Amino acid sequence: MPTLIKPPGSFTDELLQPYRQQGDVPADAVIMAIVEAKGHEGLRPLMNWLADPEAVSFDSQGPQVLRDFFETYTDLPTWADTRQMAKGMTFFQKHAQQIALVLGCFSLPYCYLGANGAQVLWLTERIKNDTARRLHETGEWIFSVNDPREWNTKTAIFRTLKVRLIHAAVRWFSLHSGRWQMVWGYPVNQEDMAGTNLAFSYIVLRGLRKLGIVASEAEEEAYLHHINVIGFLNGVSDELIPQNLRQAYLLDRAIARRQFAVSEAGQGLTRALLDAIAKQGSLALASQSGSQRPEAVRNLIAGEMRFFLGDHYADWLGIPDAPVEKRLAGLVGRLPIFPNKKS
Repeated sequence: MPTLIKPPGSFTDELLQPYRQQGDVPADAVIMAIVEAKGHEGLRPLMNWLADPEAVSFDSQGPQVLRDFFETYTDLPTWADTRQMAKGMTFFQKHAQQIALVLGCFSLPYCYLGANGAQVLWLTERIKNDTARRLHETGEWIFSVNDPREWNTKTAIFRTLKVRLIHAAVRWFSLHSGRWQMVWGYPVNQEDMAGTNLAFSYIVLRGLRKLGIVASEAEEEAYLHHINVIGFLNGVSDELIPQNLRQAYLLDRAIARRQFAVSEAGQGLTRALLDAIAKQGSLALASQSGSQRPEAVRNLIAGEMRFFLGDHYADWLGIPDAPVEKRLAGLVGRLPIFPNKKS
């Protein structure tokens, strides 16, 4: 098991650019082996199994290469501190409702600002055509990896390795779609994976601060460490895992400088996300307090996104400048961001 490579004091273009052409060698090798053995059609049943949140154990009759992958990569990195991880999970559970709100209205659209990285989600249509289902999958995974009981049974690790293989399959499909442009970088490349890891860690902490939630530096560092362990299990290179909040800030700024731009993909993905949250939110609020117009709920969500992102980035993503106050936490906080989860 590799030891943690200390990230640099700054994340330069010279460091990050090579990572745009790198995927995840072990996970990619699994997908290639299955394709070589069964053809590309062999990936369809695999994808269905990987995307099933109820499938939390491995079928011993599966391909040997798949069994080998799960057996090889279930260990935590040598630098993982289980006490820090426990504190990070306690922090999540303490603020689960607010974190769900931040993830839906800040972290996910923040990822879509990466114009090149957003192309893979746009072209594979995993988000835009079935957004509610993808939110459900994301919610299942997020709550799993923040549940100590699921770490005790290794279910959290199993779920994360499934996500890792989904990314590898998406890479394969994108590269063989005839539509992928290498100017965007490798699909689901290391730089974009590092940015996504930040979106679930450092950006969550930024969002909580904007909500006025006061946390100690120790609590924030513990949460960052916990998500970093998950990022490692998900295939993020050690060199792109920030060891502290300062390095997380520097990496975030470097990726934003390099990758954030206006794009059709980013705007389309944000629109699909906004519509999905508004639809399920209007249904939930109607059951709680009577009829709620979907348009009004959509405006509330758009206002919340603008509150987190700021008008500059919100304009880039095409988020409506909704005719409501930009911060209506009392109502928006009651919306279920992830279906079937108490967010």
